[in-house]
Amino acid sequence: MSQKPLPFEPQPIKAKKKTAKASPAIPAPSQKSMGIPDVVNKRLVRRAALFCGIPTSLGILTFIVSYIIVSQHILELPNSAVVLVSMLFFGIGVLGLSYGAISASWDEDRVGSWWGWQEFVKNFAILQTAWKQKNSSSKT
Repeated sequence: MSQKPLPFEPQPIKAKKKTAKASPAIPAPSQKSMGIPDVVNKRLVRRAALFCGIPTSLGILTFIVSYIIVSQHILELPNSAVVLVSMLFFGIGVLGLSYGAISASWDEDRVGSWWGWQEFVKNFAILQTAWKQKNSSSKT
């Protein structure tokens, strides 16, 4: 299954020959833009806002609802329970921010699925490869 590489996908780093240090050369401008395409960027932001925004809103809403419940003497809520529930929602929001960005389709021509699990697996593999390449190049 051969696919065209994404425009912003990291390229393999070629081994450098050890030579005497010369003055740094200015790289020639590339024909291919290394930025994230606008379509993909909007898709990333939408998904991150959805998967982060809903749990974060619930975290804020936890404080408001618990205040109303306690101030109207409907139920006595321990402060620790309110804090833990809101922290849970905020934590899910942080995870949702990452998941939203990684689960979006990074291919301009493909929208991807609603939940984005297949895209998440594919994109996470790309990120792992980039991290490994970066670590191996920094050790040499």
